[in-house]
Amino acid sequence: MANIRDLRQRITSVGNIQKITRAMEMVATTKLRRFQEGAVAAKPYAEELERLARGLGGAAASDPDAAGDAAGLFRPGDPSAPAGILFIGSTRGLCGAYNSNVQRQLESGMKGLPQGSKLFVIGKKAMEHAGRMGHDVAAYFEDFDPEKTRFADAAGISKAVVTAFLEEGLSGMFLCGTRFLSMVRYQPYFESFLPIVPSEGELLSEPLLEPSGPELLERLVPSYLETRVFHGLLEAITSEYASRRFAMKNATDAAGDMKKEITRTYNRARQQKITSEITEIVSGAEAL
Repeated sequence: MANIRDLRQRITSVGNIQKITRAMEMVATTKLRRFQEGAVAAKPYAEELERLARGLGGAAASDPDAAGDAAGLFRPGDPSAPAGILFIGSTRGLCGAYNSNVQRQLESGMKGLPQGSKLFVIGKKAMEHAGRMGHDVAAYFEDFDPEKTRFADAAGISKAVVTAFLEEGLSGMFLCGTRFLSMVRYQPYFESFLPIVPSEGELLSEPLLEPSGPELLERLVPSYLETRVFHGLLEAITSEYASRRFAMKNATDAAGDMKKEITRTYNRARQQKITSEITEIVSGAEAL
């Protein structure tokens, strides 16, 4: 039977851990609701902007002059050239399987890409994974804090990856992150970012444009790419806190179950000690 003092210390320790995980669960729940509001509010705008950009892409594909300076963003790169991946991970741990899921998605997506593909990394945990796997990191946005995501930050990141795509002869640019679906569900993804592929079913043929096509696309395409990065960052941080909330709830429940089990063991040990002491007292009295 375990020592009563040790059991009492274990009960206290597990109770303290349970308080910490419960507090972390409450913090994660509060932040999750805040980030969820932003991600859900931005989704319709991002989807409509993507539909418009891809629809106008039909005109850009058939007539590059119609896209003006944005024509290069619709032009496929050399299939044998390395690709670029904007890899959105977590800065902090204690978020369950969030990091391992997005890292697994990255490795799966990179299997079909040419050798020498480059990563543009967001998040300390994502950078640690890139280092362990020996991936070529073209840029690490170390100063970026996902919890303080602003559209200006997303615009800067978008500009960096677009410049790399245009100037370094990459075959394409991909996004790897997580898509927020619900409070208890998120989904890792690995999808194309550049070049912009026109929608097959929603081509806007010979649209009436004001201002002109080149001028419109020069304004629309950068805004579309920045919005897509911004929404990807919002969904990533929302998914991270959904996973952290779930992990902390499981940890709190497990600590509660462990505390109950140790308490039962402690009560049995204490009862056994009391019984043993009573037996000794009775035996001593009878000896007298």
